[in-house]
Amino acid sequence: MRRLRRGTAALALGLLGALITPAGTAHAASFEVLVFSKTAGFRHDAIPAGIDALRTLGGQNDFTVAATEDAGAFTASNLASYEAVVFLNTTGDVLNSAQQNALQSYVDSGGGYVGVHAAADTEYDWPYYGQLVGAWFQSHPAIQQATIRTEDRTHPATTHLGATWTRTDEWYNYRANPRPNVRVLQTLDESTYSGGSMGADHPITWCHSQGTGRSFYTGLGHTIESYADPAFRSLLLGGVRYAAGQATADCSAPAGNGQIEAESYSSGSGVQVAAHAPASGGQTLGYIEHGDWAGYSHVTTAGAKTFTAKVSSAGAGGTIEIRSGSAGGTLLGSVAVPVTGGWETFTTVTTPLTASASGSLFLRFTGGGGALFDIDTFRLGAETTAGPLSDDVHLFYYPWYGSPTVNGGWRHWQQGGHTPPDGLGADLYPALGPYDSGDFDGTVDQHMKWVARSGAGVIVHSWWGRGSYEDRLARGVLDAAQEQGIQVAWHLEPYSGRTGASTAADIEYINSTYGSHPAFHRSADHGGKGAFYVFQSLDITDWTALDQVTDTSIVLAQTTDTTKIAHFSGMYTYDGIAGATAPGWKQAGDYARAHGLIWAPSVAPGYIDDRAVPGNATPTVERADGAAYDRQWSNALDPAIGGSPTWVSVTSFNEWHEGSSIEPADSTPPAGHGYQTYSGAYGQTGEAAQTAYLDRTAYWVGRFQGAAAD
Repeated sequence: MRRLRRGTAALALGLLGALITPAGTAHAASFEVLVFSKTAGFRHDAIPAGIDALRTLGGQNDFTVAATEDAGAFTASNLASYEAVVFLNTTGDVLNSAQQNALQSYVDSGGGYVGVHAAADTEYDWPYYGQLVGAWFQSHPAIQQATIRTEDRTHPATTHLGATWTRTDEWYNYRANPRPNVRVLQTLDESTYSGGSMGADHPITWCHSQGTGRSFYTGLGHTIESYADPAFRSLLLGGVRYAAGQATADCSAPAGNGQIEAESYSSGSGVQVAAHAPASGGQTLGYIEHGDWAGYSHVTTAGAKTFTAKVSSAGAGGTIEIRSGSAGGTLLGSVAVPVTGGWETFTTVTTPLTASASGSLFLRFTGGGGALFDIDTFRLGAETTAGPLSDDVHLFYYPWYGSPTVNGGWRHWQQGGHTPPDGLGADLYPALGPYDSGDFDGTVDQHMKWVARSGAGVIVHSWWGRGSYEDRLARGVLDAAQEQGIQVAWHLEPYSGRTGASTAADIEYINSTYGSHPAFHRSADHGGKGAFYVFQSLDITDWTALDQVTDTSIVLAQTTDTTKIAHFSGMYTYDGIAGATAPGWKQAGDYARAHGLIWAPSVAPGYIDDRAVPGNATPTVERADGAAYDRQWSNALDPAIGGSPTWVSVTSFNEWHEGSSIEPADSTPPAGHGYQTYSGAYGQTGEAAQTAYLDRTAYWVGRFQGAAAD
């Protein structure tokens, strides 16, 4: 990006006496970077080290660095000289309104922004900057060592890093999770240090597009020592090169624009930011009156099909008009906002969008006199196309439920002495209610759509013997799975009288009965064999009969004890409690790899069976808003803990009795039964949280596939 000739740029620099120009170079640099380090709050003593590091990087990588603390540098003509602007540990209110406008115009029209550490502790009263940096600082614990997990190793800032990076710094907590609006490159593992407050999903480095420009931010860089660290310098270099347009990267936000902080508007009339502690980030778009509007240059309406907003009103209520291109542009839809009884009493409103356009988003507000309502966050929903499913991630699937409308009576839901439909033998309540596993066109079809959303390509069908309820439903499940590109493996359960010989015969029966179905899973990486998991395999000591079937089938034992797997093709664990500590996983994985066997450890989001088995002393694994699930996945994928799995099995898609489901759970279950919900998982609340574990599974599937490709 060049808006001025180099001579004009030099003249502009000369007019700014506070600019510190770098030493002369032997030839003209290929691009120029402005480093801005003004502070109106805390002053970091690492700023000089940061400037020196960036100058050194510039000298080594063909770019020039000019450093300043003079906000007068923020004019349209001067910024045009630079490909990127670095906010290096800035703090407080450092730009006036004219300078803010210059920076906004510069970035939105193609310039680059890099924020380092305390750049997130800057310009709290300027909504555009909050969107530009991605998230504002909230708090931090003492400087200490922590582990960073590299989520995206394709960005030029992270290509040099491994899956984990342990270093010492000051670790920021942010007012809101930026993930819905940015591409997260690195996260903090809060289990490796004290003082983290964001839970299982704690982004620390990210990037995103801004207008036609680019933004990169890292929370690293508090300490002087950071700037002498070659790995951190490479991170900075990659961020600068990306922001300057010298290196390409996919910094797209999640599909559908993600969750947007309503106060992050880039233009508006009449509206202001209002402080409300219960709101996301502690702020809302407020002081809304009839005829006011807010524009969001960073949010496109292209492909938008729905609009959902979290709102409050102690005023008159009113209407939100969703428009494209301008405040008077194409009307896509509108939604009424009710009076909620208080400015800090929030509810969710949603509407389909009946028109389409591709301009930036504008919200226009109508209603009666005085204050109408506040908006905390909103989301544009888009129809998305799922990526390829992974045949290496298997979800345990339970087709054992029944209801009077389909089956003629309740099955399983009444476990523990409960009375459906309101009272269930489960501590979570399904979003579909107490469904019937034989409802293929409704329930099972929806299940397979949700499985596809999770990214997993295989379900493991719980099977209880020939002629059992689950056997009779198997073909219908296969048909529904085929519609969504899902494949079906088999979980051989401990039915009465099961032996090694009967299990081998069961495998032959399943192969002959269902093996020709297109959805029957055959592992392409293992000779096209079907996959069979044998639950409680240790209950039987003689498995020699399996030798009859292992030439044509993969048969896994439920154990990590490698002395108990003779005649089997590998191991899995199923146990949703043990995954938290992964006992014996590495040894099992190492053994499997050395002997050409399959290793498929099982991960779970949590475990609780209090309602299904009253008085049971089995330990509970709290979900901890997703932290438990992330810990188990992290254990599985860490070679030093998980033993480099062949497959990862997930306990479970829908074992509701044990509270291990990733199937959506109702956000408003029947009252009076003590049901839990997924609210809080990965920062999601209400209806948005219902699918949180499906979407997090998709994230981990991507991590697993990416690690396998390395």
